[in-house]
Amino acid sequence: MSTAILTGQPVPGSSIEGELRSLGFDVRTAADAAETETLLAAVDGRERVAVVDARFVGHVHALRLGLTDPRFPLAAIPGAMTAQPAARQDLTRALARETSGTGTTLVDSLPDRLVETLDTEVHRPQLGSLVAEVPDDPQARNEARQAVAAVDDEAVRLKSAVKARDGFFTTYCISPYSRYVARWCARRGLTPNQVTTASLLTALVAAGCAATGTRPGFVAAGVLLLLSFVLDCADGQLARYSLQYSTLGAWLDATFDRAKEYAYYAGLALGAARGGDDVWALALGAMVLQTCRHVVDFSFNEANHDATANTSPTAALSDKLDSVGWTVWVRRMIVLPIGERWAMIAVLTAFTTPRITFYALLVGCAFAATYTTAGRVLRSLTRKARRTDRAAQALADLADSGPLAQGLAKALKDRAARLPGFTAPAVALLGGLVLVATAAFTDFGGPWPVLGALIYVAASALAVARPLKGALDWLVPPFFRAAEYGTVLALAANAGVNGALPAAFGLVAAVAYHHYDTVYRIRGDAGAPPAWLVRVIGGHEGRTLLVTVLAAVLTASQFTVALTVLAVAVALVVLVESVRFWVSAGAPAVHDEGETA
Repeated sequence: MSTAILTGQPVPGSSIEGELRSLGFDVRTAADAAETETLLAAVDGRERVAVVDARFVGHVHALRLGLTDPRFPLAAIPGAMTAQPAARQDLTRALARETSGTGTTLVDSLPDRLVETLDTEVHRPQLGSLVAEVPDDPQARNEARQAVAAVDDEAVRLKSAVKARDGFFTTYCISPYSRYVARWCARRGLTPNQVTTASLLTALVAAGCAATGTRPGFVAAGVLLLLSFVLDCADGQLARYSLQYSTLGAWLDATFDRAKEYAYYAGLALGAARGGDDVWALALGAMVLQTCRHVVDFSFNEANHDATANTSPTAALSDKLDSVGWTVWVRRMIVLPIGERWAMIAVLTAFTTPRITFYALLVGCAFAATYTTAGRVLRSLTRKARRTDRAAQALADLADSGPLAQGLAKALKDRAARLPGFTAPAVALLGGLVLVATAAFTDFGGPWPVLGALIYVAASALAVARPLKGALDWLVPPFFRAAEYGTVLALAANAGVNGALPAAFGLVAAVAYHHYDTVYRIRGDAGAPPAWLVRVIGGHEGRTLLVTVLAAVLTASQFTVALTVLAVAVALVVLVESVRFWVSAGAPAVHDEGETA
């Protein structure tokens, strides 16, 4: 239970007390600042506290936005403010200044005066057409009530539940009705995490239907995949509708999206195998390409979100194109966001074959990756920006370097400092190309992939030997991902035995989960996974070297077993640590819009 303190003289006919109770507040009344201070001292320090002017007139949703959002320690709207436990001392100090006579007297409303004297940042939500006022006289109160009656706050609330920036398919084919699904869930007490879980289960059933390898199964899989996507949109809309934000929820939404999509790829591959068509290489290739696309997104955003002097002619051109209606939708569609991507997969599954589905997916994702990466490279080369230590650390965490690369990087630190600024992405790319080429174009069991892996370890160390602050250093983590995943794919394909590619699929899925988990810890300001975890699973260069050595010393059948064991071991370690962290860490509430739907 949260506590709201109504201050000032009660207003006959006011509904504010009932509105606060409907939002879950225990309401207490205080005649002045001194009594407010006394009541505040009696409230449990673990509770949220709101201070509201008794004369307040406005929409309930305005109060909800201002007083119940879990993401902000301090928040305020005209006539009302709130403090979470982490900001209780700030509110206490502001009240002390008020009662001692040192606070501002230029504002009539006590909550507004407190906000003026607070020492820390206060979140002020955008109310738009919603009303939040403290009228001074009966005429102003009547006008404010008329303004409230003129705007349907439920309609505003429902509209604001939809993500402001979304894909064409989601905006016009899903959101017009998924928002009502979200409201239905809210009225029945369902949480966003429950809807997220329902979406996952639906997608897993869809994958199971695809695995049957029959036309009815493929049709059912396509329909269920679209239903899963409706629920996937509804969970975020429910979070915005009811302001149920959490770091755990953002992590579940993001990781479950990947789990759903990649499980569906596996289902399609199993279904194709039942029909005599082996498409595991295509399924794994699609997962590798899609994961690398996401790493490009994550790395670029982390490198630039707090960069200073963040200007670029390319960015200016992009902003100009966004001002033209039709170009906005074209540019959003050609990057094949999750809505368009899942719709394409669902339709192709129902009416074609898994092989055709994967071909279309690979072509579409390759084009989208080329388009977005080229644009970001141009922005990076043309902008005059100075990247921060935080950005460099985030890129280092995303690189996922293990003991081998880190130890060698320390030895190369002084030499690396004298190299040109483009060294890091250049050596990461060259090292990765050597590694993948030796794995893909040499016979299975030969020594060349091991030599390529040793070269890759040295290149990886040189790439991270100094802080990743260069214009294109955000490319280092995706180059590492492509090299590691591509090597596993190439070695498994060259093994030429049944089960090798499915085992490789499982290993890449387990490692990709670790990399997604790292991203969302960083986005939630919770830091990277612990160093011991990276050491235990070897880092990207350690795992790659291990896989190439296994391929060199084992037979193809033994290599398949080894990949399976390694996949299970990595999955167990990263899953246990990940679940432990997200359930018990108590990270601050966030709402991450994530990939455009």
